Amino acid sequence: MDVEKVVQYWLTTAADDLTAAEHLFQNGDYTHALFFAHLYLEKMLKARVVRATGEHAPISHNLRYLAERASLELSTKQLAFLARVTEYAIRMRYPDMELQFKCQCTQEFCAAELKEIKEFGTWIEKMVTS
Repeated sequence: MDVEKVVQYWLTTAADDLTAAEHLFQNGDYTHALFFAHLYLEKMLKARVVRATGEHAPISHNLRYLAERASLELSTKQLAFLARVTEYAIRMRYPDMELQFKCQCTQEFCAAELKEIKEFGTWIEKMVTS
């Protein structure tokens, strides 16, 4: 496996998902914006897994699990954050959960979550690229 090529793949596709999340947010589609923001963090963590292990990232959408595989030492607050963001991907896959989630996803809520997701992703990116 070409580690650099695989890491670059994850970083590039993560950036694409972040762009999609931002477009969805700008168009008022807050639930889908958070779904794509989850994908962004998932792929950033997978880039870190590949960098840290020299192996392919596992097939998983669980951000806490991916962080563990990436050998990240996270605070309780960061672990709770990753668990929360993982829920966005789950809630969007099931219609009954999606309707409930839409009620929670105000513009303000989504903006705050996207800000925190971007900050965490930038932190991961620095680890991957330095």
